[in-house]
Amino acid sequence: MQIWVPSNPRGAERLPPGIVKAESDLYLRRLWGKPNEDLTSTPKYLVTFTVGYNQRKNIDAAVKKFSGNFTILLFHYDGQTTEWDEFEWSKQAIHVSVRRQTKWWYAKRFLHPDIVAPYDYIFIWDEDLGVEHFNAEEYIKLVRKHGLEISQPGLEPNKGLTWQMTKRRGDREVHKETEEKPGWCNHPHVPPCAAFVEIMAPVFSRDAWRCVWHMIQNDLVHGWGLDFALRKCVEPAHEKIGVVDAQWIVHQSVPSLGNQGESQNGKAPWQGVRERCKKEWTIFQTRFSRAERSYYKAINSTSH
Repeated sequence: MQIWVPSNPRGAERLPPGIVKAESDLYLRRLWGKPNEDLTSTPKYLVTFTVGYNQRKNIDAAVKKFSGNFTILLFHYDGQTTEWDEFEWSKQAIHVSVRRQTKWWYAKRFLHPDIVAPYDYIFIWDEDLGVEHFNAEEYIKLVRKHGLEISQPGLEPNKGLTWQMTKRRGDREVHKETEEKPGWCNHPHVPPCAAFVEIMAPVFSRDAWRCVWHMIQNDLVHGWGLDFALRKCVEPAHEKIGVVDAQWIVHQSVPSLGNQGESQNGKAPWQGVRERCKKEWTIFQTRFSRAERSYYKAINSTSH
C-alpha cells in the first residue's frame, strides 16, 4: 500500500503522519542509555553570539548574565573553538565554526524556525556588548509584560548612538516610540520613530522569528536594512516592537569582525566591510520595494 498524506510537510507526503517530526531542537543528547532519559533540562530560550577569540572575556561576562534557562550557541568567525574550553560554560555550549562569516549568514543557515521551535525567545547578539546592567531573566519578564514580539535592550545614551529610538530612557521599563530628526519619519508609527530596533542585539519571539528568518537574504550577510523591515513580521508593529529600558546594555563598537575583511586598493579591511554594508542596505531596500510592488500589482490584477 502506498501512503500519500498531503497535510504532511513537503517531501514527507509518503510517510505515515505518526513518524513525521517536522521540527527539531538544539538539545544535546547522549551516546548511551535510554533516549527518554537524555534530557535533564530543556531550556526555554536561546542566545547566540557571533564571536572571535579576542573577545572571549567580554563574551564570558555576557554569558554569565544568562541563566540555565538559555541554550548558549557561539558562531565562530575566526576558526578558534576548543580554546573556549577555558570557560566551564563553554563545555556545554554549542559551537559552530565557519571562518569570516556574519551572524546573519549563520542565522539563515543554522537557525531555521523548525530547528529553534522549542525556544520562546531567540537572542541574536553581537560580541561587543557591555552587560553590566543587564539580566536576561528580568528582561524576559518585561518583554512578556509589555507584549513585545521583537525587542532589544536600551543603549547607554553616553555612547555614540545612531538612532533616538534605541537610546535608554531612565524613567520607564519599556518604550515603543520616539521623536527623530525632522523629516526622518513620515508617520509616528513607522521606523525609525516606532516599530524599530537595531540589528546589534535583537530579541525575537518564536513566531516573529519564523517570519524574520524568511526575510533574511542569502547573499546580504550584514543584515543592513533588516531593522527597517522587521515591522512587516508583527501586527500592530508599533505596539509589539520596543526597547527595554530597565535592562540596558552598552554598545562598545569593537570592529573585530570588520577586521576579518581584506585590504584592497590601499583601504583598511574594515573600510571594505563598511562599504559592503552600505551597498547591502541599498540592495535590500530595492528588493523589498520591488517585491511589494509586484505582489500588489498581482493582487490588483486578479481582483478585477
